[in-house]
Amino acid sequence: MNYQWNWRIFWAPNPEGTGTFLTSLFSGLGWTVATGLCAWVLALAMGIVVGTLRTTPHKWVVRLGNVYVEIFRNIPLLVQMLLWYFVLPELLPTSWGDTLKQMPDSPFYTAVVCLAFYTSVRIAEQVKAGIQALPRGQGMAGQALGLTLAQTYRYVLLPQALRIILPPLTSDFLNIFKNTSVALTIGLMDLTARTRAMESYTFQVFEAFAAASLIYIVLNVSIVQLMRVLERKLAVPGLISGAHGAGH
Repeated sequence: MNYQWNWRIFWAPNPEGTGTFLTSLFSGLGWTVATGLCAWVLALAMGIVVGTLRTTPHKWVVRLGNVYVEIFRNIPLLVQMLLWYFVLPELLPTSWGDTLKQMPDSPFYTAVVCLAFYTSVRIAEQVKAGIQALPRGQGMAGQALGLTLAQTYRYVLLPQALRIILPPLTSDFLNIFKNTSVALTIGLMDLTARTRAMESYTFQVFEAFAAASLIYIVLNVSIVQLMRVLERKLAVPGLISGAHGAGH
């Protein structure tokens, strides 16, 4: 194989007229970070709610939560992404579907929603496990103090459970940024899509994907370090040991 390496290609003008190929990659990184962060905020909120509901004494609420988890856990992410983008608008009333199709940056919003639902079920499992890992006396103590069930969860159980599950949540936080690459199938110009475009324009496949790999590594290592600092600050003495790096 006689491959011609050309690392200067990153400073060559992009045919799209948006600067160089290097600036194009960083533009894609911006979309990756924005998509991952927005999806994570939604996923965390939904996951906490669903995970909490699955530990309540109300059986019908638990069943609804279980159905939610089973649906979004057992459908591959790629299939979900395509369903959200291509199928959902066709199932809605025509005016609503047309609005979704014509929405500016619709691939971005679709990717955020899809990744949020897909990741929320993993967070829900973590939250459920965290609550169940607490001594039963914690909930009983809250009730003995006169707290309602909702207040017991809010002030006693959830603050402790969320600190316990920080290590495994780190893995989910990393995965949501890596999973944004699937959104190239619906037209989101994230880092992976920009890398594919660079490779198509220049045929410098190794340089393009080497740069993308390096950027992903730097991004993920930065996230891991940030989460380690957060784990140390929020660790609950006596509730969990060896938390640092456990979820990485």
